[in-house]
Amino acid sequence: MKLLWSFLFLSCLCLGFLGNGHSEKPEVVKIGSIFSFDSVIGKVAKIAIEEAVKDVNSNPDILAGTRLQVSMQNSNCSGFMGMVEALRFMEKDIVGIIGPQCSVVAHMISHMANELRVPLLSFAVTDPVMSPLQFPYFIRTSQSDLYQMDAIASIVDLYGWKEVIAVFVDDDYGRNGVAALNDKLASRRLRITYKAGLHPDNAVNKNEIMNILIKIMLLQPRIIVIHVYSELGFAVFKEAKYLGMMGNGYVWIATDWLSTTLDSSSPLPSERLESIQGALVLRPHTPDSTLKRDFFSRWRNIPDAPLALNTYGLYAYDSVMLLARALDKYFKHGGKISFSNDSMLDALGKSGSLNLEAMTVFDGGQTLLKDILETHMVGLTGQLQFTTDRSRIRPAYDIINVAGTGVRQIGYWSNHSGLSVLPPESLTQPNMSATQKLRHVIWPGEAFQKPRGWAFSNNGKELKIGVPRRVSYKEFVSQIRGTENMFKGFCIDVFTAAVNLLPYAVPVKFIPYGNGKENPSYTHMVEMITSGNFDGVVGDVAIVTNRTKIVDFTQPYAASGLVVVAPFKKLNSGAWAFLRPFNRLMWAVTACCFLFVGIVVWILEHRINDEFRGPPKRQCVTILWFSFSTMFFAHRENTVSTLGRLVLIIWLFVVLIINSSYTASLTSILTVQQLSSPIKGIDSLREMDDRIGYQVGSFAERYLRDELNISESRLVPLGSPEAYAKALKDGPKKGGVAAIVDERPYVELFLSSNCAYRIVGQEFTKSGWGFAFPRDSPLAIDLSTAILELAENGDLQRIHDKWLMKNACTLENAELESDRLHLKSFWGLFLICGVACVLALFLYFVQIIRQLYNGKPSEEEEDAIGRENHDSSSLRSTRLQRFLSLMDEKEDVSKAGSKKRKIDGSVNDNSVSRHSRRLESFNSVNPLD
Repeated sequence: MKLLWSFLFLSCLCLGFLGNGHSEKPEVVKIGSIFSFDSVIGKVAKIAIEEAVKDVNSNPDILAGTRLQVSMQNSNCSGFMGMVEALRFMEKDIVGIIGPQCSVVAHMISHMANELRVPLLSFAVTDPVMSPLQFPYFIRTSQSDLYQMDAIASIVDLYGWKEVIAVFVDDDYGRNGVAALNDKLASRRLRITYKAGLHPDNAVNKNEIMNILIKIMLLQPRIIVIHVYSELGFAVFKEAKYLGMMGNGYVWIATDWLSTTLDSSSPLPSERLESIQGALVLRPHTPDSTLKRDFFSRWRNIPDAPLALNTYGLYAYDSVMLLARALDKYFKHGGKISFSNDSMLDALGKSGSLNLEAMTVFDGGQTLLKDILETHMVGLTGQLQFTTDRSRIRPAYDIINVAGTGVRQIGYWSNHSGLSVLPPESLTQPNMSATQKLRHVIWPGEAFQKPRGWAFSNNGKELKIGVPRRVSYKEFVSQIRGTENMFKGFCIDVFTAAVNLLPYAVPVKFIPYGNGKENPSYTHMVEMITSGNFDGVVGDVAIVTNRTKIVDFTQPYAASGLVVVAPFKKLNSGAWAFLRPFNRLMWAVTACCFLFVGIVVWILEHRINDEFRGPPKRQCVTILWFSFSTMFFAHRENTVSTLGRLVLIIWLFVVLIINSSYTASLTSILTVQQLSSPIKGIDSLREMDDRIGYQVGSFAERYLRDELNISESRLVPLGSPEAYAKALKDGPKKGGVAAIVDERPYVELFLSSNCAYRIVGQEFTKSGWGFAFPRDSPLAIDLSTAILELAENGDLQRIHDKWLMKNACTLENAELESDRLHLKSFWGLFLICGVACVLALFLYFVQIIRQLYNGKPSEEEEDAIGRENHDSSSLRSTRLQRFLSLMDEKEDVSKAGSKKRKIDGSVNDNSVSRHSRRLESFNSVNPLD
């Protein structure tokens, strides 16, 4: 028993010892920090990291019983020095690194961190290319440039600018940032016109900067985004001010390198401050909080702080606190600090003199990385939490404007609310489009009006404007004889007048397009804009869908659309002109309706109206006479029944409308010159097999072939008004065409001197003429405004009258034969009349059938009923005879009617008897007797 108790005691003692050994935390945890000590960010970050370590070691709730120890190394933003200093860290059993600061260093040492499983918490690397898939141990505690470039693209889009110029430092930081900017602009149909890369060497080359800025001055865009380091950026601004690029018309947007310097070195030297007046600057947004205000107060009391606190100092502080809390969680979950040798490094170290075997792999690196990503905390920079792609949640930026002796905040940007004048944390609804605005900006040159964003370069380069060399309809555009680059015509005058209204000079050079023998293809001419041969196209260019997909057009300065032109012939009135108002179907339906209404009225009146009774021949004559006499409202027969009167009233209303329409149409036929053409419009032309003419170079060919599916064999190209007239005169039987399809302006000019042809049908496409420019060209927008101004002040109409007002044909009052009156114009009236007739007949037959079944059967019916079982057909025949006789017999008068007739009869008898007595008395006294 004693032996058993002794064994149990020793077992418990061993378990307790093992358990205490497993949960024991180290007294010191070593972390490293690598950044550039001499930079603005590095000077602030050094003190912020030291203050964070002090707070961790003095806080009993974080790493209780364990002291955090940090080692700092200077990388000087050099990839080589960063790698060397990182290798030195790996010999000191470092469990995490705060940093690096520069992208080039981050790319170098992230590979080493992957192999040795040491997390990197970077507070200043904003390079968007640092992907967690490639660098799983790299954690960004600041904001990615992907969001900063999104904010810049939103600003450019807000002010309606289309093109920007990017000035950047030519390293990983600059190139990758500008690549992100290009993507964000492209998603809004904006673009970077020119990318100017600067050498990343700290030694600023003044001549290099000057040459790049001179190139930028010769370009059209005036929106410049500068993404560099602080010293290089101020050197660019200095030379830009010297060249006059900080004046009116320019817009400078600086990334957060400038806001960091403004926050830490305020006030700036007057020379530097003067060189950045009017610039827009982005700064990472950190929400206002008590923790932040307290730390700023504490910073001002630090005697060793060489600079004021900036945003990246807050990020550095939060990075240390995040790592400390993750280590605390790591220890609470039973983690321990242990390192092991890598077999590959051991082999390399033993085979050389690099001492690589001294570097060890952190065994708990993967667990610590997981704890870091799952740690949620509220720090000086706000809520510190990561998304699935390891970006901080709710990234946001302040947008500030340099003006006077300081800066003024004009708004905010965040990825969930866009641009706003309200702080992002106060906006709960995502993508609040109503808040997409900023406060007023003081632009470079102390301008308050929004810059246009582009200007014509002052390098003497002229815009290459393509102009078609037309061989027909030269009133629109034609080359002046004896010149190479001079043109005249309606389109040229409109373009010149619009350019003169612009608030800036537009140097242009007209370049003829075409061989001068036939009209050129306008679609091919427009396509030369996309290839860079032309900067624009001026002429009678129709705005059609396939062209708008590749270029931008101005506001239409002339209405256009496809119409059909065909020959016509005059129609004489003739002896049978009275038949022309109605077509055949209308005449047939009208005649049938007259007969139908006459028959209906006869049925309704036959039993009670003596005027509709009599021998069959007389009744047929009565039906015909009554039917057609209603045409002139000359019917003599009175209608007695209510149903008959209802039908007659409706029919007389229909007759009134028909008579009025017939009279108006016949009057027009006899008094107005009528023109007739077998072609009524594009629909009738499609159904025919005759040939169709079109103008050479016009889009009409493609439209007829592709949109209307007209066979190409039917299409005939024509090059001049004379060819138009000849082809129409010859007609399809003599090798000509049945009609011509062309744009209305050409057709109107053609018809002004060719009176034998007319437009038939309606205009079946709607378009206009405009001037073509490259996609997103600001000149197209400004010229559109100028064209509208020309239209409003009447200059556009005066230019039209100057070139296109011709003597009209003498047949101004002549018109093509309008469509005859068709049944479709009156079918509603006929329907109403027909419904009334059918309804009246239905009610009438209902009454007849009720009398048939409710009345006393005749002797024949009684005999038939008695023989029902023997002969059922006899009963049906008897009832049909009864129904027909009931229809034909005179209806018995009603009781009221019979009383009236009895009274009338007695009165008449009394009158007759009195009259007889008077005659007898008179005869008795007659002396002649």
